[in-house]
This record gives sequence, C-alpha cells and structure tokens, in this order.
Amino acid sequence: MAAQVLALLREVSRLEAPLEELRALQSVLQSVPLSELREHAAELHLGPLFSLLNENHRRLFTYLVPFNLHYYVGHYLICPRSTQLKMVGRIVDNSDAVTEILNNAELLKQIVYCIGGENLSVAKAAIKSLSRISLTQAGLEALFESNLLDDLKSVMKTNDIVRYRVYELIVEISSVSPESLNYCTTSGLVTQLLRELTGEDVLVRATCIEMVTSLAYTHHGRQYLAQEGVIDQISNIIVGADSDPFSSFYLPGFVKFFGNLAIMDSPQQICERYPVFVEKVFEMTESQDPTMIGVAVDTIGILGSNVEGKQVLQKTGTRFERLLMKIGYQAKNASTELKIRCLDAVSSLFYLPPEQQTDDLLRMTESWFSSLSRDPLELFRGISNQPFPELHCAALKVFTAIANQPWAQKLMFNSPGFVEYVMDRSVEHDKASKDAKYELVKALANSKTIAEIFGNPNYLRLRTYLSEGPYYVKPISTTAVEGAE
Repeated sequence: MAAQVLALLREVSRLEAPLEELRALQSVLQSVPLSELREHAAELHLGPLFSLLNENHRRLFTYLVPFNLHYYVGHYLICPRSTQLKMVGRIVDNSDAVTEILNNAELLKQIVYCIGGENLSVAKAAIKSLSRISLTQAGLEALFESNLLDDLKSVMKTNDIVRYRVYELIVEISSVSPESLNYCTTSGLVTQLLRELTGEDVLVRATCIEMVTSLAYTHHGRQYLAQEGVIDQISNIIVGADSDPFSSFYLPGFVKFFGNLAIMDSPQQICERYPVFVEKVFEMTESQDPTMIGVAVDTIGILGSNVEGKQVLQKTGTRFERLLMKIGYQAKNASTELKIRCLDAVSSLFYLPPEQQTDDLLRMTESWFSSLSRDPLELFRGISNQPFPELHCAALKVFTAIANQPWAQKLMFNSPGFVEYVMDRSVEHDKASKDAKYELVKALANSKTIAEIFGNPNYLRLRTYLSEGPYYVKPISTTAVEGAE
C-alpha cells in the first residue's frame, strides 16, 4: 500500500492540477497503516503536495483537506514541523479545512503544543492557525473545551517566553468579538494576564502592557478593561512610578497605552480623567534618557493627531510651547532615529484637514510652528538636505502637513529659494524621496489658496509637476552638428 502512495505522489508532482490523483491518494491514505508510512518517511516527498496550497490552487483544497493531517503534524513527524504548520496555516482559511481540523483532536493538541516549541517561526505559525480557527463558533468551542484548555495551560508552564506566546494567542482571540473575549475571560487566562500586568515583576509588566494595549484597540476590549478597573490600576502604577527605581522598564509601555486609549476614545475625557498621563508625558520630555524622550514625543504626536487632542494640548498653554521648543531642539541635535520620531510627531501635530481649518485653529498651528525654533522652515529645510533618505522624507512630510494652510504657504513663498527647492526634481534620488516630494507638490497644488499666495505662474508649475508624476525625467535635447560622425 505504501508503494501506491509513493507512486501517486510522483504523479501529483508531475501534473499541474492532479484532481484524480488526489482523490486516489486520499482513498489510499485512509487505508494505509501509520506504521507502514513511517517506514517509508524518507521517500515521501511532500513538497509538491504542499505547493498545491498556494493561491493559484485553492480549488484543490477539497481534496487536500480530508487527508488525515495527523500524518504530517506533531509526533508523527514525516516532514519538517515548519512545513506542517505552514500547511495548516494555509488551509485554515478554508471552512472545510477548519471542520476537518476540529474533528481531529490529536491534530489540535499537537498545534497547541507547537506553541511551546523552541522554534519561534513554528510557534508563531501555531498561534496564527489557532487564532484563525477561533473565528468560527465551532472553533471557539473546541479551543476552550476542557481538555484542550488544560493542554494550553500545561504548555504555559514551559517557561516565561511560552507563557507570553499563549497570552498573545488569547489577546488575538479576545480582540475578535465580545463573545470571543467572554470565552477567554471564562478560561481564566485573561485574568491571569491582568494579574501579571499589575504584579511586582517590572519586566513582566513591560511585556504584558503591550498585549493589554492590543486588546484596548477594540471597543469591547476597552469596555472590559474599564469595567474590571484595569485602566485605573495602570494610572495608579504611573502615579507610583516616581518612587520606583525600576519604573523605566515599564513606564514607556504604560504611557503608550494611555496615548492609544486617548486617540481611540476621547483625548479630552481620557486626559481629564487621568491627568497623571499628561503630566508624565511632559515630565518624560525633560528626561536625559533618549528612550523616554522618544516615547513622550511619539505620544504627543498620537495625542495631537486629531483636533480634539490638539485642543487638549493647547489648554496646557506655555508649557506646551516649551515642549515644542524641545521637540525642535531634538529634531536638530538628537540621533537620527529620534530626529525622525520628532519630525513624525510634528507632522501629526500640525496637519489640519481643509474642512477643519477654522481661524482659531489656523492661528493655533501658526503659533505652535513659531515655538519650534527661531526659523522653523529653515530648520526643516536644513534637515531635508542631509544625506539620509529617511530624514529627508520625514522633513518633507512636515512641509506636506502644513502645505494646505495659508500661513505656511506665505512662509514658504517668502523664504528665499524655497519655491525652487520644491520644484527641483534633482534633489531626490530614491523612490521614497521622489514619492514624498510628490505628496508635498500635490498638497500645495490642490490647495484653494495656493494660486493667490504663490502666484499663477508658480501654481501652473505645480500643476505641471503634478501631471508629470513623481518620477518624470526631463528629456535631454541633442543638437545634430554638420559633419559629425
């Protein structure tokens, strides 16, 4: 019987769409003893079989799925485990495949135990597969059935890394829907994660807050965290961070949590209810630690990415003006990485969609811009001229963010050489830079006030640049010379 399997596999590898051969292979596999297959494991070349699982052969799932998959997974190893999980990861998008997997308790168990393996890519594939399986009601019920849940809890005990992998899976499942979250909370694993988040181990806190932040990206996740008092607990930990010499391990993650929470809900409500969050962000900008400064700058950028957040920052008055001055200083003098983060934050803070450009908000952004440095436009232009594409693009993003605001257009027009700098295609040499320059030109050209401020000739030049596209190269004209060979 094993000889038939080998022959059929050879046929499968030879044909483009071996439907009949797959049917035959399915039938034979169901009758061949596992022990006989294992004796011929070295001869079972399964690569061609797995290659049929790519996007161009989805119609073959009907024949691939019903194979007794436990031949290929877990301790019945007859191919590399990474290949096994790759196969499972591909077929779980198919409802028939999920049904087949759910009917195979041993296969499910082996996927769970793959989370605890040493191979990270295999563990990630197992998490991905189980997360996809959980998208169905039957999958949820199977994963949280008592025996499989016991297996999951058993795997968690392997070591800290594996425990975090299980938490990652639980958060992914919890994020799908309120019902999924309910299954996860009933299992006790979400409670365990939250207990570790607020525990005494600072390194564990730092890891757990990332997962809790992921859960907070969903509305039902935020509701659950609020109802359980978790958000208040995180706020209290930030309050006590001043007296904790090890707070630098977890404080960045806790501040990021509130930054994301504010922008997903209401910046004003979050900042008013948890004033310690805003206070801590301002404190962190005074730090000598680049990590703390970077997190504070990122958070300010997130918080100020919508109008409500901008208004919250505006209410802090001169304190925010001093913070802007620090961001301008860091954008000029910090490491390349921190410079880019500062520039990204500035882009976020200063962008105003046309429909939100009230007189008050335009006055506010103009005032903010002047707080960055003595000559902010030249500051960012100088940064854009540095020989680092990432810095160049980040500086162009700043110009693009303010390009549709009249006060910024006047600054640009009155700055010697700036209009020519915008029009000059020779400045950009790589694709990302050409794209970034094109976005700046597009923002200027599409503004309703640009023709009046830049003048019609320059407006027409912008429209020409726009119509030619980001990668246009002006043809080099050649003149024929009489008598030349």
